[in-house]
Amino acid sequence: MTHMHITGWVLALILFIVALVMYNQGKAKPGKILHMILRLDYLFILYTGGDLIAHYFGGSSLLPEAIVKGLAGIWVIAAMEMILVRNNKGKPTKSFWIQLIIALLITLILGFWRLPM
Repeated sequence: MTHMHITGWVLALILFIVALVMYNQGKAKPGKILHMILRLDYLFILYTGGDLIAHYFGGSSLLPEAIVKGLAGIWVIAAMEMILVRNNKGKPTKSFWIQLIIALLITLILGFWRLPM
């Protein structure tokens, strides 16, 4: 399940960047299609991430860290979504970029270096 989860969020980051580029180039229709595919990928990430967190509910001492990682992952998804939506509307996105970087760092550090695979 770990490999599916990692594949899901790598695909999400790629789709996010491509959709952002499409929106910035004024190609709203292809950007919207990629945005919708990205939203489906969010569901896949949430499912696989939930399955990974479920393994910690068996009495593991790392449960609080796993919950923080899960919340930070949801924060990453929310920041990505807000960047795309606000960018498409022409509104400023600086605060959401900062949030995305912070949440992504928390998620990656907990996922790769703190919690066992």
